[in-house]
Amino acid sequence: MARYAALVGKRIQVQYRAGDIYLPATGRLVADSGKSIFLEEHFESRGRVQSFRWEIPYPCIVEIGEAPLPQEAARVADPTPEHRSPLADADLLALKKRSQET
Repeated sequence: MARYAALVGKRIQVQYRAGDIYLPATGRLVADSGKSIFLEEHFESRGRVQSFRWEIPYPCIVEIGEAPLPQEAARVADPTPEHRSPLADADLLALKKRSQET
């Protein structure tokens, strides 16, 4: 019986053990075989959409739970304009100018 079947298709956070190290992972739970869970994450690198998939065996799972969607996490982490430093705005302008020059 698959322990985590209720989470299939949802974005999850997992802390798992790899040897003596505890590692975090976040991704969409795409399958639960009854012995392992399978995560998948899509990201953009160099203008191309890439996929990363990995398998985590049940005995290695330390903690598992639902994770916020990436857009929600970005919105929470993004400082409001009144809390941003003027130097951050100057850095953004410099980057925009540099990208337009090339």
